[in-house]
Amino acid sequence: MNRSLVLSILSDDKPGVVEALASTIAAHQGNWLESRMSHLAGKFAGILQISVPADQLPALRQALSELQARRGIEVVASETLEAETGEPLQNLHFNLMGNDRPGIIRELSQAFASHQINLDDLQTHCTSMPWSGDPMFTAEGIISLPVNVNMEQLMDQLNDISDELGVDIELGEPEDSVTQQ
Repeated sequence: MNRSLVLSILSDDKPGVVEALASTIAAHQGNWLESRMSHLAGKFAGILQISVPADQLPALRQALSELQARRGIEVVASETLEAETGEPLQNLHFNLMGNDRPGIIRELSQAFASHQINLDDLQTHCTSMPWSGDPMFTAEGIISLPVNVNMEQLMDQLNDISDELGVDIELGEPEDSVTQQ
């Protein structure tokens, strides 16, 4: 029987990090399933899901912990839980753009959490506005919300945040917007 793990990885950004992870996983009959990895501020950061035979799990955990001593690669491994089936969720895409300032993600995530909305995917960027050079912050992602969420209240709250922080927030429906969780 296979077990599923989610790994979070942090290392100095240098060649061979992914190869060291892939070799360690393969050496324990693991299968690399899904990942997101990125270079941020001189660091390599990532998350990935793997499947590994249950009898290989202890040895794999040990090998992953040894990567830090040998290669400077920090790995935190967490076994996944079985997905709970519950009420249908509606997926929406969101986009935020405006002048950069502290607290934007805090305000946005608090609004989502207050409506029992799960933040499934979040990508943020900080760049310069072309016409002024001022810092511009963008965020986009996918949220999953119960189908009974009061959309009028949610939009009122997001509009209040937009006005307070001077940002634009848009919600839109991606394809296949209802999924079973």
